[in-house]
Amino acid sequence: MNDKPCILAIDQGTSSSRSLVFDRSGNILASQQSEVTTIHPQNGWAEQDPEELWDTTFQSAHKALQEAESQGSKVIAIGIANQRETTLVWNRNTGKPVYNAILWHDRRTTDTCDRLTADGWEPIIQEKTGLVLDPYFSATKLAWILDNVDDVRPGAEDGLNLFGTVDSFLLWRLTGGTSHSTDATNASRTSLFNTGTSNWDKQLLDIFRIPVPCLPTVCDSSHVFGQTDPTLFGRKIPILGIIGDQQASALGHGCVESGSAKGTYGTGGFLMINNGIERLQSSNRLLTTVAYRFGGKMSYATEGSIFVAGDAVKWLRDGLRIISTASEIERLAQLAKDDDGLFLVPAFNGLGAPHWDPDAQGILYGITGNTAGSQVARAALDAVCYQTSDIVEAARKDGNQLETLRVDGGMATNDWFCQRLANILDLRVERAKLTETTAWGAAFTAGLKTSLFSSLGQIKSISLTDGTFIPSMKNQQRSELLKGWANAVQKASVR
Repeated sequence: MNDKPCILAIDQGTSSSRSLVFDRSGNILASQQSEVTTIHPQNGWAEQDPEELWDTTFQSAHKALQEAESQGSKVIAIGIANQRETTLVWNRNTGKPVYNAILWHDRRTTDTCDRLTADGWEPIIQEKTGLVLDPYFSATKLAWILDNVDDVRPGAEDGLNLFGTVDSFLLWRLTGGTSHSTDATNASRTSLFNTGTSNWDKQLLDIFRIPVPCLPTVCDSSHVFGQTDPTLFGRKIPILGIIGDQQASALGHGCVESGSAKGTYGTGGFLMINNGIERLQSSNRLLTTVAYRFGGKMSYATEGSIFVAGDAVKWLRDGLRIISTASEIERLAQLAKDDDGLFLVPAFNGLGAPHWDPDAQGILYGITGNTAGSQVARAALDAVCYQTSDIVEAARKDGNQLETLRVDGGMATNDWFCQRLANILDLRVERAKLTETTAWGAAFTAGLKTSLFSSLGQIKSISLTDGTFIPSMKNQQRSELLKGWANAVQKASVR
């Protein structure tokens, strides 16, 4: 009897490394997960140990593969989705990192970005990359490593020290150091990649002082990236897909048509709107990014990033200890009234789109002697809804017409949150039936290079919903809440 062909999807995220095995119908055949530790050496800094990233990824992948294949399946390809922007540099000969991975939400290069903005570079950078000038993206993180870790820059100039986002580092390790590549979605998050020409841009490299020899080769999202070292899984397995985690999630939702949109709510929050072949430049501080590149053809998306989503719930649990488990917040939030005037601005690492204020400070605004834990819990969930509303409003000003938002992530399992989101946005919200949309998007990306999938449109028939939430809030109430939120954001800004 022939083994059932399947895809191993690696989903390396900020809080965990996860590996899932999918069949061609999107069924999960195996799932493994390992937590990842974040290090905060200074206020505003965020790092992870690259060896822990690798170890947790390999262990989860190995266990998932064994679990699936023990049940009669055969992994025929690997797809990788990864936390984007996070920056690593490692030695080509030894494979050892020269410094910790600097995470996407690290703010240590704020002064560098301010200087480049003052020098007038932001319009040029935005026109070429679709990104604002912010510490969020990889370029200034890479420059920091080159300038602050001894002897790294000369090695990067000689091609001895290699740069990559997490996907590139994992690919290097998986292939035994034979493939130094990335895909267009990850390259588009570095501030070094011209999304119009689909190449590393010489002027951008000069602005950020990045040497060409350290850069990975940019490929399609579905591509033969290499084969695994046979000592890892007992045989060579082709790695056929790499895609940034938010792009993978959008693909997993079936957002392959212009105007389709998804929101992911995990550690942070990310809203992405498919723009098709149109490279729509935002006039309202949103990002233009690559949605995917298949067959050499680029598709684009508008994106807005929320730095703190699920992390606000974690703060309630671990910091304030209002809840003991994340799932308790739904019940607690239901007890609070809407008209208490309490607003949480969770600017733990500044504010993301469309504010892009790295200096904003977190505040709990409107506290009275009667403020209770239930109100703080509701304010934490509301903050994610309000930040999403800011992004949706900016997207509408740019000409995007949204009718439905498809959601996933840990927070999306909360019915109260999904209904509140629909009410605040005045949009239909649909929750994915398949909760593992990111891993599924990575699996599908790899599967396009196999006989399992033949066209992009196939994913639409597989990506179904399991819950729909219709707006029920009156316009006046919504308007008053958003006005209160805007006032609180203004208080949080120190600029």
